[in-house]
Amino acid sequence: MKVALADVPTLRQLYQLKQIVPAATSAAKYKSSGNLLDRVSLYQGTITGLEVDSIVNAANRSLLGACKLNTRALVDGAIHAAAGPELVEECRTLDGCNVGDAKITRGYELPSKHVIHTVGPVYSASGVGRCAELLASCYRRSLEVTAQHNLRHIAFPSISTGVYGYPVEAATLIALEEVRKFMASEDGSKIKRAIFVVWSNQDKEIYEQLIPLYFPLDVKEKEEN
Repeated sequence: MKVALADVPTLRQLYQLKQIVPAATSAAKYKSSGNLLDRVSLYQGTITGLEVDSIVNAANRSLLGACKLNTRALVDGAIHAAAGPELVEECRTLDGCNVGDAKITRGYELPSKHVIHTVGPVYSASGVGRCAELLASCYRRSLEVTAQHNLRHIAFPSISTGVYGYPVEAATLIALEEVRKFMASEDGSKIKRAIFVVWSNQDKEIYEQLIPLYFPLDVKEKEEN
């Protein structure tokens, strides 16, 4: 089922609906920005249904889709299945993708016009710092590619938190940090909506708890809320 952008609530709307609870001012990592509250969303559902300019695929290095035996690689497999065989044919021309980088293709049969393929790190407790750098790069490079191609929207899954084993809360902190910084930048001003897409209730609850630290309400709005 297709989901129009107008049906994806912004953070401001989620605050108004009390689905997100404001954090204490002292806990916030950034100052409030009303503009960002209208340009960032949290959506629970299937990323393949979004009618936006671009969705992000948590891909493997080959970019040729998830192995059919790997049933846990749900995002990659779902995107390729929904886009149709032309997507993998275009991906064959890209010569793969390095971990932490991102490449763009058309969306083909998807409601999304484009797919931005990024390769997240396989989590390792002995290399946490490097994993964090690579995961941050996935979000940053995906946003850069979006802006470079003058695309207005980008929707992210939770990169590396599935079969690659990245702890969800740690990955969410990185996702929020990178999107917050980029959306507030000059290049980020070209992007009209960045959407965090979650599937499970657990992931949704983690985002709801952490979003106020990076996208807080201003004092006046907090009092009204």
